[in-house]
Amino acid sequence: MNAALLTVAYIVSSTLFILSLRGLSSQETARRGNLYGIIGMATAVVATTLCADLDAYASLIGALVIGAGIGAVMAARVAMTAMPELVALLHSFVGAAAVIVGFASYLGPDDGHVGSRTVLLIEILVDVFIGAITFTGSVIAFLKLRGSVSGKPLLLPARHALNLAMVIASIVFGVMFVQAEGHTGLTPLLVMTAIAGVLGVHLVVAIGGADMPVVVSMLNSYSGWTASAAGFMLSNDLLIVVGALVGSSGAILSYIMCRAMNRSIWNVIFGGFGADPPPGAAKAAAAQPVGDVKEVSLDQTAEALRAAKEVIFVPGYGMAVARAQHAVQQITEILRKQGTNVRFAIHPVAGRLPGHMNVLLAEAAVPYDIVLEMDEINDDFPRTDVVMVVGANDIVNPGAQTDASSPIYGMPVLEVWKSKQVVILKRSRGAGYAGVDNPLFYEPNAAMLLGDAKKTMDSLLGKLRGE
Repeated sequence: MNAALLTVAYIVSSTLFILSLRGLSSQETARRGNLYGIIGMATAVVATTLCADLDAYASLIGALVIGAGIGAVMAARVAMTAMPELVALLHSFVGAAAVIVGFASYLGPDDGHVGSRTVLLIEILVDVFIGAITFTGSVIAFLKLRGSVSGKPLLLPARHALNLAMVIASIVFGVMFVQAEGHTGLTPLLVMTAIAGVLGVHLVVAIGGADMPVVVSMLNSYSGWTASAAGFMLSNDLLIVVGALVGSSGAILSYIMCRAMNRSIWNVIFGGFGADPPPGAAKAAAAQPVGDVKEVSLDQTAEALRAAKEVIFVPGYGMAVARAQHAVQQITEILRKQGTNVRFAIHPVAGRLPGHMNVLLAEAAVPYDIVLEMDEINDDFPRTDVVMVVGANDIVNPGAQTDASSPIYGMPVLEVWKSKQVVILKRSRGAGYAGVDNPLFYEPNAAMLLGDAKKTMDSLLGKLRGE
């Protein structure tokens, strides 16, 4: 009876997780998707706890309470700007758990496993290998996003050969592990785990800042495949299904983002963004900016917005850091009330996390129907009166289309320079997260409004209100 009830509970949980993913695909249904996920996970945990052959309930409940408490505190305290690094940190927990469970499965009894001992060892090997890469790679991603480690790619000589050597070494020690008798394979397993951990570090330190959203998405995929491998190892159907859902959805999202950047997934993972010139760059000299950087005052910006019929906001990570989204939303309301058509243009890799800007704008109650993706709005810039670039840089860089020596050459960008007037809100004239100079600053129709985005937008809001 317990087995039947557990199967039913797992089917219900799997269905809820699928509905959760479907809900998270749209801003309008994201809350419902989150709710489905919460109910599905609660169902799975309760069913497993009640139906499994357990006797250490005190330890289990204690672990659940402590873990839930830590998670609640972290979620309550994290700022939206720190959300990407929190996600990376949570991915590291998945990897660490997979490694620990893999070693526990190897050292403990395997009476409940379906299949031969060799199959179990292979499953442990795969689980630990992917888990170790996920753990160390996610820790490095967390440190990069937090700023504790430089966002520039660290490229060692013959790095691809080094990666290949580590993969081959992992396979060799993996074969030794599977062929070992009893628990004598512990040493090869430990060595393979250490090599996989170094591989995870090396893969992520070689990836530059502009690719971090894709890296976070790929680590999400890795964590899913780790969970799926653990499901096979533990003969747990729900883990297999959920891991496959997370792994495949993360891989698909990474692929979509790479297409938006006009790059292959292999180029992102192994390319070392910003280090090697793109194809054709050797024959092309770096484009030198022409003209002077102009500045615009708050009064001039307010006047331009009052006179505009079409306005587009382009948010970036700078808006997230300054928490300027609420002021932007209030300015949007004022402009819309005076009859101005206001919209938001979202680049697929804006911010440090997939959908980062969408979440910020939703938090500020910006209507979903005026928040548009790059493909939906890029053709509208030529007939736009004013474009407000709030803390964005690389995603509006015309050098991606014109400068073959640029590391972002070929990446689709928001073509804001085609509008009648561009106002760029930045703290300084420096380059963006990718470290690439932006010719947009020198365009004749572009001007900078320097300063903290929130203070500037608050002051602009006051000007529009007539204060």
